[in-house]
Amino acid sequence: MLGATTPGWPAVLADGAVLLRPYKRGDARAWSEVRVANQAWLAPWEAAPPGPWAEMNSPRAFGYVYRDMRRAARNGDSMPFAVCLVEDGRERLVGHVNLGNIVRRAFASAYAGYWVDHRVAGRGVIPTALALAVDHAFGPGGLHRIEVNIRPENGPSRRVVEKLGFREEAYHERYMHIDGGWRDHLGYAMTSEEVAAEGGLLARWRRVRTSN
Repeated sequence: MLGATTPGWPAVLADGAVLLRPYKRGDARAWSEVRVANQAWLAPWEAAPPGPWAEMNSPRAFGYVYRDMRRAARNGDSMPFAVCLVEDGRERLVGHVNLGNIVRRAFASAYAGYWVDHRVAGRGVIPTALALAVDHAFGPGGLHRIEVNIRPENGPSRRVVEKLGFREEAYHERYMHIDGGWRDHLGYAMTSEEVAAEGGLLARWRRVRTSN
């Protein structure tokens, strides 16, 4: 993905075995495999187009998804990252983090969204990935505020932001149409000042993991 005029994009970020990078056309089969394998884990929480899950998450469908991500990144509207685990010298796509709906100038804000393969859940992959993305947004990305909106029933996703120290600041009634209905969401947020004194969000997350 090209985005030479977009602050902070493209970018490759890493911490230990966790790697964030722009998507490639060649990710189609790996993306489809992990999405199809995680239907029960992901479908209740995602705003998705109508149609069978396998069809909407096929290698062919990835072509449309990739073009949309590429366009948004080039326009400066988002920073979409493939989340990979690098183990034994091999890279495995296991999730996704996106900083989307980016607004610059006086607002300097974005919404963060993410998902992870249930087969690696609980290993700190997504908290690490989100911390990397937020630090990048507050640094080279030139942003000041990151928001995350999560359904109250989605305990695993809420634990990610709560571990990282995002503030719960709002309750949005009938916020988004998901899984057949308008669903309430909890609003979480973080500004750059809240983690600057700690050396960034990744540094905070490392201290939290060590203390637990």
